[in-house]
This record gives sequence, C-alpha cells and structure tokens, in this order.
Amino acid sequence: MSGEKPKFPVLRGPKEIIDRIIKALKEVYDPEIPVNIYDLGLVYEINVEGDPKNPIIHVVITLTAVGCPVSGVLAAYVEEAIREAVPEAKDVIVDVTFDPPWSPDYVTPEGREMLKAIFGYDVVEEWKKRMAQSQA
Repeated sequence: MSGEKPKFPVLRGPKEIIDRIIKALKEVYDPEIPVNIYDLGLVYEINVEGDPKNPIIHVVITLTAVGCPVSGVLAAYVEEAIREAVPEAKDVIVDVTFDPPWSPDYVTPEGREMLKAIFGYDVVEEWKKRMAQSQA
C-alpha cells in the first residue's frame, strides 16, 4: 500500500440529491469544533440508491476520536438534516465507523480556511509537522 490517505467523501447517486445532502451536512456541526462535519472531513460516504423519487440514502460518517461522547447524537443530527433536505427519501441510514480513523488530512480546503480563521494558523499543517516530529 502506498500510504496515501483515502479520498473522502465517496459520492454515489444522482447529483441533485447528493448536492442537497451535502448542503444539509454543512449545517451539522461538531459540538467541539465550530466547523461543519462535511468540511471537517467526517463524512466518508454518501450513497443514494433506488428510485430518485423515493431514494434510500446511506451515509457513513466518522468522528474525530473513538471516545467521542457525541457519536449517537451526531448520527441522529445527520439523519434529521438529511430527512429535512430530502423529504422524499424512503429511508435514511447513518452509520458511524472508525475505519479508517479520521485524520486532519480529510479536512476540506474550505474547512482548513475556517479553522485558520478560528485559530489563526493552519491547524492541519501544524498537525502534520507535529506528527512528522514525533515519528523522527
């Protein structure tokens, strides 16, 4: 394996529905970090299957840490946001996974800019530097 991080999110389904889901997910925030879960890179997959007039939506998310106390709550927020954005959905399934573990490398460019505005520096670059130092 090359050691490269996977490319997230994986998107499957009609673009119009996917776009509505992404817009909804950008309204769901990690309670500890004031950046939405999409731009934090917590969304691994969005799958829209079946009849577009009555689709089944399956979303796979992760959390920044295994011990995160909001896992159940965050999944419920995601489901609610998607149901509001895609009311014609037959079903919305939200799974939480830790495989692979979340990495700051998954933060979108927009998310990085949001973090820079909040903290005053590039959090992702700082994390990379610290990881490299700890492995040296």
